[in-house]
Amino acid sequence: MEQRHLGRTGLRVSRIGLGTLTWGRGTDEHDASEQLKTFWEAGGTLVDTADVYGGGEAEYLLGQLMERLVPRRDLVVATKAGSVPHPDPGRRFDASRGHLLSALDASLARLGTDHVDLWQVHAFDPRTPLEETLQALDIAVTSGRARYVGVANFSGWQLAKAATWQLAAPGGRTPLAATQMEYSLLQRGIEREVLPAARDLGVGLLPSSPLGRGVLTGKYRGGTPADSRGASETMAPFVEPYLDDPSSRIVDALATAADGLAATPLQVALAWVRDRPGVTAPIVGARNAQQLTAALSVESLSLPDEICRALDDVSAPVHRYPDQDWSTL
Repeated sequence: MEQRHLGRTGLRVSRIGLGTLTWGRGTDEHDASEQLKTFWEAGGTLVDTADVYGGGEAEYLLGQLMERLVPRRDLVVATKAGSVPHPDPGRRFDASRGHLLSALDASLARLGTDHVDLWQVHAFDPRTPLEETLQALDIAVTSGRARYVGVANFSGWQLAKAATWQLAAPGGRTPLAATQMEYSLLQRGIEREVLPAARDLGVGLLPSSPLGRGVLTGKYRGGTPADSRGASETMAPFVEPYLDDPSSRIVDALATAADGLAATPLQVALAWVRDRPGVTAPIVGARNAQQLTAALSVESLSLPDEICRALDDVSAPVHRYPDQDWSTL
């Protein structure tokens, strides 16, 4: 699998990443091991997890598999901290220095390693000064517990402020290497501010949900399959926003493009986001190794320019003021 630099750093990662959101919850140890082995044998290196995935079970599973299945040195391990699994009323995130560093130590213990390759703040915390959050990232790197750092789910101004602070603060700070955001043909909102900021500041984008929460595979075109996330009581609200009429038109156009290329909608949707300017590596989650193999088959697919333009047009987000010239409105 092709390797890419993560942002403006020397760290190289596979251009498709393996997500572990369902590990320890919907994906058991057997399926997780099959996924990791399949990913590694395909040349994949970037594995993304978080301290709250499966209540910590995803990190623990990954640590166990690195110990006996895949060499730690062959993987780029990324994890996150800052989400509060059982939050106080009104507080879903805690990016205070104390919470973040304690969470990192707990992650390292579950992963069975002395460092992670990429450590990310899971979300912006309005109750903690951003400078304090960023100090935790610096401490993680200077102490050797993290090699590179990043953020996730930061808006455009939040990302720009954080990245600029790290570049401009006196004494030298650790630059942000990555930002992880949802990005797909069904969700292009980050193109308004987040993506331009990331590109300008040299921050690599790691798209999450690149298959539109599964909708871009085309499996919902004839209804909701009984074994899908959309049929799950807990996950249905996650999928439902992308089952509207505008999304259906995008999925139909995607299916038409896939037919013309003798490919699958999954392959075309993933290739589209993988090759967008500023993208380093989409993070793909799967329930089993068979689904993951289908996603990894995109490695040999490059979309023709005319297909990209057609998909761009049919999925174009509406950006008006202030992105367009206000004087012409």
